[in-house]
Amino acid sequence: MKKLLKQTAAILMTAALSSLAMASAEKPLKVGFVYVGPVGDAGWTFGHDEGRREMLESLGEEKVETTFVESVAEGADAERVIRTLAQQGHDLIFTTSFGYMNPTLKVAKQFPNVKFQHATGYKRAKNVGTYSARFYEGRYLTGVIAGHMTKSNTIGYVGSFPIPEVVQGINAFTLGLRSVNPDAKVKVVWINSWYDPAKEREAAESLIAQGADIINQHTDSPAPVQAAQDKGVYAFGYDTDMTRFGPDAHLTGSLVDWSGYYTDTTKAVLDKNWKAGDVWGGFAAGMIEMAPYNKAIPESVVKQVEALKAELSNGELAIFQGPIKAQDGSVKVAAGTTLLNSRLTI
Repeated sequence: MKKLLKQTAAILMTAALSSLAMASAEKPLKVGFVYVGPVGDAGWTFGHDEGRREMLESLGEEKVETTFVESVAEGADAERVIRTLAQQGHDLIFTTSFGYMNPTLKVAKQFPNVKFQHATGYKRAKNVGTYSARFYEGRYLTGVIAGHMTKSNTIGYVGSFPIPEVVQGINAFTLGLRSVNPDAKVKVVWINSWYDPAKEREAAESLIAQGADIINQHTDSPAPVQAAQDKGVYAFGYDTDMTRFGPDAHLTGSLVDWSGYYTDTTKAVLDKNWKAGDVWGGFAAGMIEMAPYNKAIPESVVKQVEALKAELSNGELAIFQGPIKAQDGSVKVAAGTTLLNSRLTI
């Protein structure tokens, strides 16, 4: 009788362990996202959240469960939010702003079994990868369009922070501008914020008052496009298609599609073949695309831009090709030298 009871207990224990194993195997992967702005910003954060939603739809809710925290300030608050997501059992965490770099690395050391992916950063660890897009490719093309479309030869640029990614974009835009219009100049107003519609609009209106007849931006709201629409000048949106905010003003914009990256990265974790590394995609990778062209752009200019886009995609065109000089006249890229596959700024 005792032997029978032991056998029965063993069978029940095996069944229980088997049930636990099945439940564990069926548990969806928890993926967290930390956003610097609100999901409704119509720009940077909206684009990332769109990528999250498309990833979820592609992989299925039975495999993946997502959480996002929006409007997280860079710094101590970011560290708190990232740590909380890790403590809540998230297996993969995407931190989507440059200022999250050091907080991400700090939390990653405390949670070595959690995978982290940091957007636009350059520091990596065993469980921290980085990713970004070649924003400058789209910036260069908007510069070419601006060079053809401006009448005042003054372009206004609403900048967020003077960090490498933003400076790189302004440089690429200026090189595209001057490739077709050497007399054109770019005026920049820094607002020291990623998302502040009031400041963004104020900066755009200030630039228009200074003679800018085209406005570009590296900020997250459509306020500069709306200001351009109200003032009767042109504008380029950013991250997502902002045509609806200024149908007459919006010439086009450099779009970023994160959906493929988020899907592939999450699938790599599910398949247990994720490795920390760096992803940096442009037109060729499908990460960068152009918004629809305004009918005001001459057909010849659109054809030129599409031809340049093809050259960027196949590697025939190098944007940062010397000689390139800084404003003080110092040589930053020597003649015969090209900055390729580098996140260096000039």
